[in-house]
Amino acid sequence: MSLRTDICIRAAELYLLPVELRVPLKFGDQVLERVTCARVKVTVEGAVGVAEGWGETPLSAAWVWPSALPYGHREARLIDLCRRIAVELPSAGRSGHPLELGADFIAGPLGAVHAAADAETGGEPVPHLGALLAFSAFDLATYDAFGNLHGRPVFELLGGDFLSRDLGAFLPPDERFASRFPGDYLEPRRERLPVWHLVGGLDPIEEGGLTGAEPDDGYPVLLRDWIRRDGLRCLKVKLRGTDAEWDFARMVAIGQIAAEEGVDWLSADFNCTVTDPEYVNRILDRLRDEHPATYGRLLYVEQPFPYDLLTNRIDVHSVSARKPLFMDESAHDWTYVREGRALGWNGVALKTCKSLTGALLSLCWAKAHGMGLMVQDLTNPMLAQVPHALLAAHAGTIMGVESNGMQFYPEASRPEEAVHPGLYRRRGGKVDLSTLGASGFGYRIDEIVRELPEVQLGRAD
Repeated sequence: MSLRTDICIRAAELYLLPVELRVPLKFGDQVLERVTCARVKVTVEGAVGVAEGWGETPLSAAWVWPSALPYGHREARLIDLCRRIAVELPSAGRSGHPLELGADFIAGPLGAVHAAADAETGGEPVPHLGALLAFSAFDLATYDAFGNLHGRPVFELLGGDFLSRDLGAFLPPDERFASRFPGDYLEPRRERLPVWHLVGGLDPIEEGGLTGAEPDDGYPVLLRDWIRRDGLRCLKVKLRGTDAEWDFARMVAIGQIAAEEGVDWLSADFNCTVTDPEYVNRILDRLRDEHPATYGRLLYVEQPFPYDLLTNRIDVHSVSARKPLFMDESAHDWTYVREGRALGWNGVALKTCKSLTGALLSLCWAKAHGMGLMVQDLTNPMLAQVPHALLAAHAGTIMGVESNGMQFYPEASRPEEAVHPGLYRRRGGKVDLSTLGASGFGYRIDEIVRELPEVQLGRAD
C-alpha cells in the first residue's frame, strides 16, 4: 500500500572531502592518518513536491576492512562502490518511506552492486560492512530529504502515519512487531548528551609518553588536559586485545587518572582482536580484585571478538556475566544482533555509518529483547556528526554518545561548528543539539559556508 507521503529518489550526487588527522588513530593493527568523507545530496519527489537532503560518512577503510592491502587501494574500492550506488539508487525506481527504500535497497540492489564491483576489480572482496558504509551516506540523505519535504524532523516521521509497512515486514515473524513501528521504540529527544572521549592506543596519557612529535596546534594532547578542557566524565579506552599485560596496565593507568580527575565512567574496546573469552575475563577479574574502583567505573566492554560473527561463533556468556558486552563491528544488521544475543552478547553499539535504516531496525529488535544500546562514533566530522548525535538523542543509550571528531580533526568541521557550536565542541562533558533546525536532520545547510569539490558520479575508471 502506498501513502501520500511516499517519495521516489530522482537524483544522487556524491562529493569526496579528504581530511587529515592531527594525530594518528589506531584500529586494532591498523593506523589511520587520513580519511575521505563521502558527502551525498539526494533529490526526492513526492505528491507534495520535490526536496533535497544531505548525508555524510567517513570512508574509514581501516575500520570496515582490516587487511594487508594498502590503505589507498581499500579506500579507492569504497569510493568506487559509492559511485556505483550514486548511479543505481535513482534508477531503482522504488517509492516509499526512507526506511522502506533503504531496507529494500540493502536486501536487493546493494548486493548486486557490491558483487559486480568485486567481480570487475578482482582480488580480495570488499566486506559486507564496507558496502553498508558506502550506502550509509545515501541512506541518511534520503531521510533528510524526506524530512525536508514534509517540514518535520526525521525522528518524528517513523510511525504508522508515514510507513505503510510495520516492523513485522522487516523483522522476523513475531507478534511483538505486528502493528509496531520504529517510532514506538524511540524516546523523546534529549537536547544535551553525556559525551565519550576516545583514548586511542597511540595517545599519550602522561608527559612521560610524549615523543616530541605531537602537534602544537592549540588543542590538548595529554588526557588530563582534554578532561579539564571539555569537562569529560566518560572515557572509552582502546586496547590491543593481543597483549594482556599492556591492556591491563593501560586500564589501570587510565583508571587512576579517572579517579584523580573526577571521571565517572570507562569503557574498554578490544578492537575485534580477541579469540578466547578468557583473555577478557582474566583482565576483568584482575581489575575487580586489584583495582575495584576502576572495575566499578567500567560501564561496558565493546567488541573484543572478530568481525565475522557467523564464522567465529564464540560463546561469550562468561564475559557478559561480568560486564555488559556490546556488539559493534559484528552487528551488521538485526539478524547478527539476534545471533549475538544467542551467543551471550547483551548490548548493541549502533552506528549511522552502517545505514540509519539498519541502525533503526537493530534498535527495535534489541529493545524488544531487552538488550542495552549505545551509539558509537566513526570519528564523525562535519555533517556526519548531526544524525549520529540525533540517533543517540532518541535511542535511550546506556550513557550518552561517543564523539571524537573534535579530537582527531577539529578544524575539518569549522563551517558546521559556526552554525552548531555545541555539537562540535564538548562543554561540561556534553554535546548540545539545541541549535538544530526543524526539518530533516536540522543541518541548516544553507547557513553552512563550505565550498564543495567537484561532484563525483558513475563508476571509477
